[in-house]
Amino acid sequence: MNRNLNLLCEAVGKFIVQACANTGKIVILFGETCRRVNEVNLTEMLRQMAKLGADSLPIVMVTTMCTGMVLAVQTAKEFVRFGASDSVGGIVAIAMGRELAPVLAGVVVAGRIGAAIAAEIGTMKVTEQIDALKVMATNPISYLVVPRFIAMILMLPILIIFANVVGTIGGWIVATNYADISSYSYIDSIRVFTEPWDLIGGMIKGAFFGAIIAIVGCYKGLGAKQGAEGVGVATTASVVLSIILIFITNYFLSVILFVQGG
Repeated sequence: MNRNLNLLCEAVGKFIVQACANTGKIVILFGETCRRVNEVNLTEMLRQMAKLGADSLPIVMVTTMCTGMVLAVQTAKEFVRFGASDSVGGIVAIAMGRELAPVLAGVVVAGRIGAAIAAEIGTMKVTEQIDALKVMATNPISYLVVPRFIAMILMLPILIIFANVVGTIGGWIVATNYADISSYSYIDSIRVFTEPWDLIGGMIKGAFFGAIIAIVGCYKGLGAKQGAEGVGVATTASVVLSIILIFITNYFLSVILFVQGG
């Protein structure tokens, strides 16, 4: 019994120490990236913006449109039953703007782009291309991390704008055809209930989520072990950690932006 307890305490202790060490390394990488933002290569940054942002638009739009439709399906009939059909559009728009669009876009981009960043940089690490950059007096953080970091911070809020529009349209399609709510009532409720801050707050969340995805993906890629297996482990760990941090950060941002701010 005592032996099992000792092993458990040892495992928990190792996990905590490793988590603290990884947190410190991520914070150091974030600080170094912010310090070198002025060294960004504009051409590479624009290439990353197209690759990390524009190419993710279709999957983000499909995901959020289906989510808006499901949200309307789950709420429209009940609101009509209780005589609150003129609130459906506002509820869908607020839910999409504040929570669903930022979180879903963040999770989708973390799965698609976070994995790609970790795999690309991890492959460069195991094939010693990063060592070659150092030999050529090129800082890997300036060359690899900074363009991806800025691209994600700029592009994810833009993706969230599209996600909001498409998700709200999806809710409108279902509300008008499934619950017989008029288009005027749906659109007017959006005007009455929503505020610009609902969209702005979601975009602020997107900027934070983009920073998380870029930093975690680069950190895992730079720390990849040798071999194909090491790159695969880094890629998986990047996606998992990014999604966990997105959900944790989302709670605190929701409290700061919409609870305390409201």
